[in-house]
Amino acid sequence: MLSFHFETGDFARVRFPAKPAPLVELKLSLMMTRRSDSAVVFGRWRRDVNHRLPPTTRPLWDLLESHRGPAFLDPLTSDLEEGLEVVRSTPGAVVRSDVAGLRRLPSPWVKALMARDTQAWEILDRGLRDAYRSVMGPAWTGVRERHSAEFARFALGSAEHGVAAALSALYPTSTWQASTWHIPAFHTREVHLAGRGLTLLPTFHWTYEPLIGAWPDRPPLLVYPAGPGLPVPTTQPEGDPLADVLGSSRARILRLLARPHTTTELATDAGLSLGTTSSHSSALRRAGLITTRREGRSVQHLRTELGRMLAEAGLSFHD
Repeated sequence: MLSFHFETGDFARVRFPAKPAPLVELKLSLMMTRRSDSAVVFGRWRRDVNHRLPPTTRPLWDLLESHRGPAFLDPLTSDLEEGLEVVRSTPGAVVRSDVAGLRRLPSPWVKALMARDTQAWEILDRGLRDAYRSVMGPAWTGVRERHSAEFARFALGSAEHGVAAALSALYPTSTWQASTWHIPAFHTREVHLAGRGLTLLPTFHWTYEPLIGAWPDRPPLLVYPAGPGLPVPTTQPEGDPLADVLGSSRARILRLLARPHTTTELATDAGLSLGTTSSHSSALRRAGLITTRREGRSVQHLRTELGRMLAEAGLSFHD
């Protein structure tokens, strides 16, 4: 059983990143390839991934096991380059501490990592880059799409029913006892949030129990399996799904309203007439996707948070 002990202020400090973390998803997908369960669902995916991984990624297997891997490999950043920079700057003491949690003796290459050997860290950087390109690159559109849907589900659930209910919805089998959230698991762990809050991150390759990251100076991290429990598709749908739902003109307007526009400016940037722009803006406003306010003799249109989430979900395909 995993038990998260909330204090009063912790509910206000529950955080859900708006974008997925590339290195977290990469690490968990690589760990998933080392497992042997769910062969019917993941067997073909594992064979395909192992076939695509280039030789430069082989040193990573000195660090990754089927159910654990060093925490320094997967910082919680939404930008790949930023994450790789965080990895490269990991102090040797942190590497030694993380490696000590593995069930194997460190290889000579891992020992060189712990000693901050320059060549060893270049091998790690190359391995992570090539692994991301081979494994995450083809699936990243699907990961972003699923993350956006999960983010919206939690945000809307929190707004409508409260944070505790939204947390329960992540795990329908979880329970609350007073201010403690219990998640069924094979192992036992007590996590006292102590006013630091909790960061939630869905993963779409990992299908085992949730993983917990804990640091003395940061909120604990709960990485939980989400989605249908199937490999993320590696094919990108054709077209623009946002335009399929809203129509191309309204999708274009919603994307333009990442910054305020007057009706005239919006018509010019969207390449539409004033009357057509006004009609589309009214429809988007009624749907709660944009807001309109008067400033002097003109009006200003801007996306709402719901509009932003919808527009950014479509960016996975549009960009």
